[in-house]
Amino acid sequence: VHKPTLAAGFEPIIWRKLGAKELRMAYDPAGHRLRNDPVAAAERERYSLEDADILQLARWAVSIEKHYGMPMDIEWAKDGLSGELFIVQARPETVHSQRQAPTVRLYKLDQRGEILVEGIAVGDALAVGPTRVVESTAQMDEFQPGEVLVTRITDPDWEPIMKKAGAIVTERGGRTSHAAIVARELGIPALVGANQAIAKIGAGREVTVSCVEGETGYVYAGRLPHQVTEVNPFDLPRPRTKIMMNAGSPEQAFRVCQLPHQGVGLARMEFIFASWVRVHPLALTRYQSLDPALRGEVDVLTRGYVDKTEYFVDKLSQGIAVIAAAFWPHQVILRFSDFKTNEYAHLVGGAPFEPHEENPMLGWRGASRYYHPDYKEGFMLEVAAVRRVREKFGLTNLAVMIPFCRTPEEGARVLETMAEGGLARGKDGLEVYVMAEIPSNILQAEEFAELFDGFSIGSNDLTQLTLGVDRDSDRVAPLFDERNAGVKKSCATLIEAAHRKGRKVGICGQAPSDYPEFAAFLVEQGIDTISLTPDAILPTTLKILELEKVPVTAVAAE
Repeated sequence: VHKPTLAAGFEPIIWRKLGAKELRMAYDPAGHRLRNDPVAAAERERYSLEDADILQLARWAVSIEKHYGMPMDIEWAKDGLSGELFIVQARPETVHSQRQAPTVRLYKLDQRGEILVEGIAVGDALAVGPTRVVESTAQMDEFQPGEVLVTRITDPDWEPIMKKAGAIVTERGGRTSHAAIVARELGIPALVGANQAIAKIGAGREVTVSCVEGETGYVYAGRLPHQVTEVNPFDLPRPRTKIMMNAGSPEQAFRVCQLPHQGVGLARMEFIFASWVRVHPLALTRYQSLDPALRGEVDVLTRGYVDKTEYFVDKLSQGIAVIAAAFWPHQVILRFSDFKTNEYAHLVGGAPFEPHEENPMLGWRGASRYYHPDYKEGFMLEVAAVRRVREKFGLTNLAVMIPFCRTPEEGARVLETMAEGGLARGKDGLEVYVMAEIPSNILQAEEFAELFDGFSIGSNDLTQLTLGVDRDSDRVAPLFDERNAGVKKSCATLIEAAHRKGRKVGICGQAPSDYPEFAAFLVEQGIDTISLTPDAILPTTLKILELEKVPVTAVAAE
């Protein structure tokens, strides 16, 4: 429960979990002892507490903390006969409240060893541990926490494994591949595009994965000696340029929000789809049309929900709300779902509703889905979830963003569709941004500025479409470079055009996290915000601070 908006009169139950509840402990009057009784299936599929109970307990907890002036560990009970709630104990909380301010780790390798493979380095960390080769998600249960994941390529189905990994090595992919993006979100080192990694590394081998030696990362044989230095980023002054964060995982939100930040420049809805919802929205809106086997899969995931669409809205709104609450009161910009058709198809029940496309990267994705009759009802569930977060939970720091919007006319159609669902730009202060990731977004920036509150540069797709480079192709990966003069000119043109119209411009793409000199260029152009992956907050802040202390042109030239 989010305390600030609870105090304002909202009902911000932002997260709950349905437990198994297989047994109930009850008093046995015959034996004068406790016994364990099995719980009926219908009861197990209900939450233990009604919303009214949760909110009452939360209000009492806030009052108790206010009275004592400190965090409190509070115990409560509910009478099994009368249904009354009671506070039975309150004492000072001594675990979470005693934690020290978060620090950032800086790694240094003391010596190099035998190089097994090299690839594109992701992140600025180092990890040691045993390797495990995983060919498919069917091997998910075999993977142990802290192991080094070695595989060919990953997609959203792999995220449960990736969250347990100490490091990730993939044979395919580039700096903006799925494995690279998720590794940055999780703060773990990764090598992507490591050719023949499975054959050269093997399974069960102790290795050192190093992403602390520049743009190229290495997997060394054995556990190499290294140093770790911890720095408190709160000791640093804040730069004039607004530093925001990319945050897609609700599970990580309350950890990474402790880093210095001024909000979230990109929260990816599709990450919440993959980890919290897991079901294709149309499999819920068209539940009765599913074949019996697929309905059975959906039933398992939606246990406890009679209304299948309510499952989607409830789970999605909870995931969004956790991120918005963690970063409250700073703005959180949520990008509506930006899966490609092949990725949507991997969701439970998704295959029947997604076409096969030869090039999903340039196909039916982003804005073009939201108003299309074949997905509009799914988008309306996304809209309903956002409304719940803002209107029921009171988390009005949540803004939204439209991805892959090809034309101003398409942007207008999306805004009309949102308004149909009760989510209108400007209502209760709602800001709507658009991704600038297609050349048309740059060339028609002033027309887009008439529709939206601001732009966020998606340097990954903008680079791909400016240079005509498939960002997932190993063969042309060396040509994919956000520092290309054409890409930089596009960014500068957008910033100038948007500012003429009084609109803000940020960047949420990977470039400033990977290349501090690119961040320096953006600062020179007068960008309003730079949104970084958590692992890049410290090094990029240091670069920007250095930049802001001397003439910008001198640093950029250097």
